[in-house]
Amino acid sequence: MSKILGVDSRYLAAGALAIATGGAGYAGYRYYLHRKRRNTREDNVYESQKLLHEYLVFHYGDPKEVLRYDFGPVDSLDFPKRCADLCLSHFKQEPGIPSRALDIGCAVGRSTFELAREFEEALGIDFSHAFVDACNYLKDEGEVDYSVTDEGDLLTHLRARVDASIDRSRTVFQQGDACNLPLNLGQFGCVLAANLICRLPNPFDFLNRLPGLVAPGGILVITSPYTWLKEFTPKSLWLGGYVNANGKEVTGLESLTDTLGPHFELVHQKDMPLFMRDTARKNQWTVAHATVWRRKK
Repeated sequence: MSKILGVDSRYLAAGALAIATGGAGYAGYRYYLHRKRRNTREDNVYESQKLLHEYLVFHYGDPKEVLRYDFGPVDSLDFPKRCADLCLSHFKQEPGIPSRALDIGCAVGRSTFELAREFEEALGIDFSHAFVDACNYLKDEGEVDYSVTDEGDLLTHLRARVDASIDRSRTVFQQGDACNLPLNLGQFGCVLAANLICRLPNPFDFLNRLPGLVAPGGILVITSPYTWLKEFTPKSLWLGGYVNANGKEVTGLESLTDTLGPHFELVHQKDMPLFMRDTARKNQWTVAHATVWRRKK
């Protein structure tokens, strides 16, 4: 069983960088020791402890822990699981297609674990050291304690658990840059990039790498709300959300199609709502656009 940390304020100070949103909370003792050895980047908002805990409840929270009311967008819950389910519903195991899945931008790993239900290997990669540390802790222990903000300094302590029916040994987690992925990753039968492309400094670098990652006949699933922001991506590298030199409005889907089209066939698209808890009464409701692509043979 995972142990609760937080008694000693020194641990809280060492275990998190209060960046952008700040906050402190609970984690496992071994998780703290692992994090203590990391020299995290202070300019990376995704190293915030508060944000880490918000993603843990987003990925693993029971519906009543995420949405505490008898009303609200219940069809928007469990987004990471629904992303994995979308992958599994379109993947076809055929000779020559490896039983390997890549979850790039895996955050705290729920989709990666869900993909491991069917794939012999599921690799999760994220830029955040804090997220990857949480993934590896969950892989080792199966659960981790954390807290969510209710109001001001008032917290609720929760526990994230990986479904016991999942073979966690099939998963691998590592820190990495989606725009500069290692060249020795090999090929995959499935690649998932959930809400990633509009948070990359150069999404074209990532998209141009995909033909070498997805095996012929394999699938690629991309979800995105297409929220292009200069804080993450220089405007000259936005995939959409702008008017080009010819006066034409360019959308993210158009650029995805132009860039992926030579190597992939668009086989399905749908809107996927998601709900992220900030506090007990303040939350984010977003509609991502999901596209499913099959690698041409």
